[in-house]
Amino acid sequence: MSAVIEPVVSDEQRKVTITSWKVPAIFAVFTVLFALMPLLAPREGVSTFRLVRSAAAAIQLPDLVVPSNPTAWVCVALMAVATVVAVLRTRAGRLSPLWLTIVYVVLLLVGFLAWASAGATLPMIGLLTGSLALATPLIFGALGGVIGERVGVVNIAIEAQLLSGAFSAALVGSLTGTPWLGLVAAMIAGLLVGLVLAVFAITYFVNQIIVGVVLNVLVVGLTTFFFSTVMADNTATLNSPELFRVVSIPVLSEIPVIGPVLFQQTVLTYLMYIVVAVVWYGLYHTRWGLRLRAVGEHPQAADTVGVKVAATRYANVMLAGAIAGMGGAFYTLVSNPQFGREMTGGAGYIALAALIFGKWDPIRATLAALLFGFATNLQGVFSVIGSPVPSQFMLMLPYVVTLFAVAGLVGRSRPPAASGDPYIKG
Repeated sequence: MSAVIEPVVSDEQRKVTITSWKVPAIFAVFTVLFALMPLLAPREGVSTFRLVRSAAAAIQLPDLVVPSNPTAWVCVALMAVATVVAVLRTRAGRLSPLWLTIVYVVLLLVGFLAWASAGATLPMIGLLTGSLALATPLIFGALGGVIGERVGVVNIAIEAQLLSGAFSAALVGSLTGTPWLGLVAAMIAGLLVGLVLAVFAITYFVNQIIVGVVLNVLVVGLTTFFFSTVMADNTATLNSPELFRVVSIPVLSEIPVIGPVLFQQTVLTYLMYIVVAVVWYGLYHTRWGLRLRAVGEHPQAADTVGVKVAATRYANVMLAGAIAGMGGAFYTLVSNPQFGREMTGGAGYIALAALIFGKWDPIRATLAALLFGFATNLQGVFSVIGSPVPSQFMLMLPYVVTLFAVAGLVGRSRPPAASGDPYIKG
């Protein structure tokens, strides 16, 4: 293949996209809503952010102590500045960059943490480490979803791939005594679910969303059946896999704050770093990515220049399933010593929301998954320190943000043009 023409965007469409006021609007709304918290419910005292995990750390950092309510107001002011910057860029016909959104979210989180933890100590290393652990399977699932939808197949079956991966990893890992073979089994299980999805969606043109939902229900039923009839009575033999151990990377793991969070992890988390980088680079900088995106945007044009649309979709949907299966392995080879009924708890749907929030981009989807992991872990930490913020609110927050994103309030959220559409060669 010599070249693939990218989808054409007219000047009028481009102008509408660039001059959209959605980002400034959502910034303004969240700034006002957050300002109401220190205004209507001011918090007295100071908030302490503990920046080391233990006294044995090679580099000791003092606790960061800040006044709770004033810090919240400073963050409100800086968020207002970010909102003004977004407004000025939009008036000038320029898009708000990703870094501005990241800065805004960081300010919102810092201000909220300072306000909510008044009079208490937040263990930041534990909070961030737990958030990364909760986000890791979501990231694998979201990456699988990104690849599937970029090639034109809606992967609603992420939940099935995660759950089948968790079951297979526990079973094979227990029988062989090594987590590595359990990981391979999880990838194969996810790949097989992807293959079934591909057969019905690509060959038989069945509605992809219906197939995905059916696969989710089917895998839940199968894993529950085999767990009850096989695993439950033979736990020591069939449901006691050896777990991946934490591996500290020399030097890097000693970096204050980020070292213990990023570089004192298991092999699966390190693999997640690699997969995110490889998928991002491959999607935008290789022929594989160019063909994949062409098939997902305009399969007829790709077919015209020699790309085998059906074969490309088959291969990438199965690849997406294998990646999601790795996320399932995390549940039984890292976070839990045994498989349990429906242990993924709907994580596949959260991963699906993360990829939509991330606009079908690997990096953005990863950041969205990290937000979910952070919010989920934060409610547990707040319950420990006795914060007055209801845990239900923290669990609700990422879903509310996702609703805004899916509604198009966080920039422009458009799926690949041919996503969900079967390709019938004329």
